[in-house]
Amino acid sequence: MVRRVFSIVPEGKPAHDEPRLPPDSTAAGAGATTLSSLPPLSLYVHVPWCVRKCPYCDFNSHEAKGTVPEEQYLAALRADLEQALPLIWGRQVVSIFIGGGTPSLLSASAVDQMLAMFRAYLNLWPQAEITMEANPGTVEAARFKEYASSGINRISLGIQSFNDSALQALGRIHDSKQACAAIDIAQNAVQRVNLDIMFALPRQTVDACAQDLRQAMSFQTEHLSLYHLTLEPNTVFAKFPPPVPDDDTGAAMQEMIAEATQEAGWERYEVSAYAKPGARCLHNVNYWEFGDYLGIGPGAHGKLSFHDRIVRQARLKNPQAWMDKAVRMDGSHLAQNSQVMPDELPFEFMLNALRLKHGVPASSFTERTGLSLMAIMPALDRAVAKGLLSPDPGRLQATEHGWRFLNDLLSEFLD
Repeated sequence: MVRRVFSIVPEGKPAHDEPRLPPDSTAAGAGATTLSSLPPLSLYVHVPWCVRKCPYCDFNSHEAKGTVPEEQYLAALRADLEQALPLIWGRQVVSIFIGGGTPSLLSASAVDQMLAMFRAYLNLWPQAEITMEANPGTVEAARFKEYASSGINRISLGIQSFNDSALQALGRIHDSKQACAAIDIAQNAVQRVNLDIMFALPRQTVDACAQDLRQAMSFQTEHLSLYHLTLEPNTVFAKFPPPVPDDDTGAAMQEMIAEATQEAGWERYEVSAYAKPGARCLHNVNYWEFGDYLGIGPGAHGKLSFHDRIVRQARLKNPQAWMDKAVRMDGSHLAQNSQVMPDELPFEFMLNALRLKHGVPASSFTERTGLSLMAIMPALDRAVAKGLLSPDPGRLQATEHGWRFLNDLLSEFLD
């Protein structure tokens, strides 16, 4: 069944609802692949605490009851990383994304210790992109400067809207004034700033959406992430749905966004990502190109390639359970550790690669999955015949029609 696996994932976060495998699927004979080389490797770090859980959020975030347990969290993070090192030994890490939750709840000292740990344990590329998520309600100018001094070189701000009524409807703890101040603080701390903006908000009109977009673009940050609000299962909004725009209005907003960003010099390089020239989010691009990522922290997911298999991992979601078990050093902090079967790889590859506006070279399918392109030739032929996929044999790329109806295109690769 095609459903949430196609939903938009906020910037920097690996999809957390990917196809799952039974725990014993790593057994010998369960299936194998052969990779001639390993893809780039990124690191995702999950900080699970926030001031207040937003009613639309289905990520692993938990309201902080009092002070964030930084010392216990860092000890567990170190133990989690140490247990993962044999899986990535010698590989270079090209990007780090610290997501949440609200990572900007962490003190400058905690972030400094975290990054020092990564530099000590990992083969970190000197020019690595190191992103931290932050929410305007938790921004402090001095702290942001200290984050930058520790090595953070990119900040992703969860603005969502500049309209105070919309922010209140979304359950955000900040207002428009705080949002603008946070952007100024971030731009003075680091060179690369991303703004997360949502549209199709409760009772939002196309004009209100356009106003949000104009204000977001006025700051001239290098990157914008523009997401359609979705009412995800197991959220407050799913239980008590707000009055959101209908599909036609949402589509009109999307078309307006595409036209306005293009005219202003932003390239829409992925379904929800818009960048100035040379400012793509390298961490996200590695996801979409089916690269590898180690995920550490409560609820974090990872995908790791070896020459004979591809493995997915997930950590325990409950922060306290993860912290308690990670330090045991016995692997009990893992909720999933399973091999991706060869017959699942085509869909997983396409699920990521076809989100990119210009797709990927056809050769990358074999490079990243170990499978021959002939394995998906019938699906490719069907997609081309339906006008969903480019007929260029050297590139896997959705047509304009296919990108607009991406779920239909991806469905071709489910069998």
